[in-house]
Order: sequence, then structure tokens, then C-alpha cells
Amino acid sequence: MIFDIFVHSKHIQVDISIFSLPSNTKIRTPMNEIVYKLAKMIDHSILHPTMTDEDLRRECEVAKKYDVASVCVKPYAVKQAVACLKGSDVLVGCVIGFPAGNSATAVKVFEAENACKDGAVEIDMVINIGKALQGDWAYVTEEIKSVSDACHRLGAIVKVIFETDFVTREADVIKLCQICTEVGADYVKTSSGFGFVKQANGDYNYVGATIPILQLMKKSVGPKVKVKAAGGVRTLDQLIAVQVAGCNRCGATATITMMEDAAKRFGN
Repeated sequence: MIFDIFVHSKHIQVDISIFSLPSNTKIRTPMNEIVYKLAKMIDHSILHPTMTDEDLRRECEVAKKYDVASVCVKPYAVKQAVACLKGSDVLVGCVIGFPAGNSATAVKVFEAENACKDGAVEIDMVINIGKALQGDWAYVTEEIKSVSDACHRLGAIVKVIFETDFVTREADVIKLCQICTEVGADYVKTSSGFGFVKQANGDYNYVGATIPILQLMKKSVGPKVKVKAAGGVRTLDQLIAVQVAGCNRCGATATITMMEDAAKRFGN
């Protein structure tokens, strides 16, 4: 069965078979296979600096309601998120070196270890962007390896944020994908969602995940490394499009809109 989606006015036809699940998959919530697989792509982001503890609790309830893959929270909020999500299938992830990636490697390692000890099982780290832009690949390699090794020792996976609004050269993206493959990172990820670039009119904005950059990342990583889209994915059609482009996960704040639209389109 083929269905149609529209992303940035571009018409894309999608084969529904991409949403098939292994026969032994247990779906705990009352939703069909397609909606379930879309939900399990979503890392529900709870990262805005103004968010309070009450906001965190509310957004964790959203994550539970739609049975998403995980929440992605700030370091101080890990323990609270773990408590809020106890008894659910929603995992707790945490950002480190966020959002600008400027912390020293030892600080990122400490932050990651602390988050894991608080209960995070997924870590989204921002690379040192300036080091990548200047081609200091030895530094970047050691940084990603140090964080990845620390997290793996504590049973967590690592997603490496490139910030592709800043790291725009294809050769640099490819090199980062190669480094992540070599050191054993689990995911490569486009953006923090906060990589604002000054525009010609003085405003700040960002693009985030685009299909071409996701496709480039997918073909540039090894077979064990997955791809996460983040930044700018706000509709169901965009979520499906990044899945077609090869993504296993997608950071999102528009979870309610996407999942409600999925239920309407594909049924409960």
C-alpha cells in the first residue's frame, strides 16, 4: 500500500511496509502498528530553558500517553523524569554539553556519568563545534570516544549532536560520521534545536534536520550507527519523511500534534 505525504510542498509517495514490526513485538498501548512505530521514533524534548518542574511533569505525561521512545531532559531533571515515567516503556535521555558544546571533555564525561547514575539510559552530547570547524579531528575523536566509553560502561547509549546549522560542509559531516563509527557511538544527530544562526536582517533562526543532510549522514555511518533527526520536525509528514530518509529517532516538541494526526490518518 502506498500513501502520500507532503514536505515543504514536495510530494513523496511512501510504501506502508516500512512500518512493519517484528512478529514478537509487544504493543502495550491501544494503538495500531503504524502509529506505534511512529511513536517509538520520537524523543520528546523537554529542554527549553524556561521550563519549570511542573512543565517537566506535564511533558512526561505527554510522553507516557503516546508511548514515545524517550524523553530528552536537562541534567538536573533526570531523577524527576525517571520518577515520573516509572512503570512505563518511555526511556529517559539527557543532554550534555548542551546546547553549545563548549564544555571541556572531562566536564562532559562527568556530566554524562552523573546523568547515567541518576537514571538516564540515553545521552545526547554536543560536540565541540569550533574544533570540528577548524579540523581538529584528534580533539573531536577523543571527546566523542571519552563520552561514549563512559556511557557504555554505565549501560547508556550515546547520540552525537553535530549542529549542522554550524557544521555545514559535507566533508566535515562525513568525517564526523566516520569518527562516530570508529569510536563506537550509537547515533549521529543533526541538531540541538538551539543552533541559531544570525540572518542578513539581524534575526536569528535555524534550519535543523533536512532530508539531504540526513541522507548524507545515513550513507556515511557504519552499519551499527543509527541516525537521529532533530530541529524543525513539527508535522506528521515531516516525521514520516525523516523515517524514509533513514532515521530511527527524531527529537520533537510537537509530539501531540504529530501523534494525534497519526491516529486520525492511520487509526487507533
